[in-house]
Amino acid sequence: MEKPYLLHMITPEKNISPFDANMAFDAGWDSIIPYTNVTMEEIQALVQDTIFSRSPSTVSKRTAIFIGGRDTHIAMDMLEETKKHMVPPFEVPVFADPSGAFTTAAGMVAKTEKALKDKFNLDFENLKIAILGGTGPVGVASAVISSKAGNDVILIGRNLEKTEKVVEMCNVKYGSNSVVVGLDENKSTILSDVDVVFNTGAAGIQLMDDSLVKASSQIKICADVNAVPPSGIAGVEANDDVVKMENASNDCYGIGALAIGNIKYKSQHDCLKLMYTSDKPVFLHFEHAFEFAQKDV
Repeated sequence: MEKPYLLHMITPEKNISPFDANMAFDAGWDSIIPYTNVTMEEIQALVQDTIFSRSPSTVSKRTAIFIGGRDTHIAMDMLEETKKHMVPPFEVPVFADPSGAFTTAAGMVAKTEKALKDKFNLDFENLKIAILGGTGPVGVASAVISSKAGNDVILIGRNLEKTEKVVEMCNVKYGSNSVVVGLDENKSTILSDVDVVFNTGAAGIQLMDDSLVKASSQIKICADVNAVPPSGIAGVEANDDVVKMENASNDCYGIGALAIGNIKYKSQHDCLKLMYTSDKPVFLHFEHAFEFAQKDV
């Protein structure tokens, strides 16, 4: 009898995400084992119990760890902590995707990259990108991906101290070099001179209204991950798939949450599947999700 494919799902939160559990089953994992309210100090024991309970050949191909939660930085720290406690040849693949934020960001940026090429014959570089509600996990991941692609990124938040802290982590911890601080109170000035706007703010809150859209004369793409009315960007509907925005003063195209979600779904599925098809253990996060999203878009 073949041994089952076991995915150990770790989260610092009270519950694992049902969305992630469903995705894992659909990607081919036979059984999901949840670990909740996990602290950093507990990672070593969980990892080593996981890797030493099976032979090296079984553990590397039929066992993996998924890291969830809601915080980008905790998830990335947990990913690094799991890597520290692997003991070759007892190694398993690991994938971090807190709140699905990493794969959502990957889908949004990949859709935007393709739209810029298709509609404007532009590469995804040397652009000015503003991220609304940027201090959350989707904002952080999309900022780092965009910056590393060669763009200037303005991460917009409400609180100066928090925004400065997040921007520093983007540039220092995650290797970006072109993410700068923007404040919500100054967004009218910021948005008037950008090529792309990503809305990654809380659901049901409009952060870019009609007047801001009309005043943004350089804007080419507005992408909005908010699927709950009202839209985060006026004129972008949830099902818009690179649709010309009638309320813009120039040629600008909207990408809605459902179009982004379709690529997010494929990217997460691909990452979950890679963990048991790869010839060697892999350690996946938002940059790897983006590589899949670019192929899936």
